[in-house]
Amino acid sequence: MLVLAPLAPSAWGAGKPAVDLSASQAGTGGSITVTGSGWRPRTLLMILICGQSVPSRGVIEGTNSCANADGRAVTTDDGGTFRRKLPVAEPPVPCPCVVHVATVTGAKADADAIFQVAGHPVEPLPAQSPAGRLSVLTDTRLDGSSGLLTWFGAPPSRTLVFTVGNVGSSPVKNPLFRVGTSHGVFAPQWDEQQWHGTIAPGKRARIELPVELSAGAHGDYTVSLEYSGKVLAEQPWGVGRPWGVTLFWILLCMVVPAAVFRAGMAVVDRVRPRGPVRRAAHRRGLRLPELTLRLPKPGAGPPAPSARTRSALPWFTPDSDPATTANGRLSAPQENSPTTPTKGNT
Repeated sequence: MLVLAPLAPSAWGAGKPAVDLSASQAGTGGSITVTGSGWRPRTLLMILICGQSVPSRGVIEGTNSCANADGRAVTTDDGGTFRRKLPVAEPPVPCPCVVHVATVTGAKADADAIFQVAGHPVEPLPAQSPAGRLSVLTDTRLDGSSGLLTWFGAPPSRTLVFTVGNVGSSPVKNPLFRVGTSHGVFAPQWDEQQWHGTIAPGKRARIELPVELSAGAHGDYTVSLEYSGKVLAEQPWGVGRPWGVTLFWILLCMVVPAAVFRAGMAVVDRVRPRGPVRRAAHRRGLRLPELTLRLPKPGAGPPAPSARTRSALPWFTPDSDPATTANGRLSAPQENSPTTPTKGNT
């Protein structure tokens, strides 16, 4: 009997992801080489220079404090390592600064390395409040589904549901959260939402916050939850393409040319010159000729020529027509008839 032994944990799971820099200080316009190890194999990472950050507290203000325009993406190899050159750029906030490396998709993982941007101002970090502190106790989830209007381009919406606990020494009243939505590798767009209530020390609370994207949004999104400058949780969100909008444009491209063609033909028909016969036919409408099939009665001879037929030959009259008899029927020519040529020598 074959027994499969459990697989050993991979190298990236055994240790914490790490980041090393070729230089701890450089000026704007230069570049440094960033190397990493202990990451998941074949994982897409984003490398940024961020201000107001230290490795012990992370990126306090999120990626809004990073030089996002000069960031670089890199994919780890099969061993979970990478090597990438990063241009030095000033972040939008003062230092202390770090080189921040984080996963773009999949399970969240990040690492920071202290870095100093030469000539960039340095300011002390904001003091941490010793009061109540919130921590996410359970996995976050997005409740809700897309309706018919979303299929036609309406803004997709969900409800972010999570449970937090107060791990501090004082109660937290009406906490203010920041909910961010990001598409791909772009920085999240934050929206402040306040939850009304009080969480006593050691207590927990179930919180629901609405999340909405822009109209017509589709693709892979990430919903982030932040409190007191710290990202508490992230949740992926796959939004389907609004195929109703595509169907609408296809139908529009088919209907509009047909309507234009019909309108053009109507205009051409009105401006085209008409003869008297065509105008008369246009006034009375186009009708198929009425055909009447008349069968002769049994035993009756051929029908007599109609007046219309006789009137077509004005040089003949009914009395002088040599081809008719007194009763109006056709007869064979006689031998002595002046219309029959005589036989003999000429």
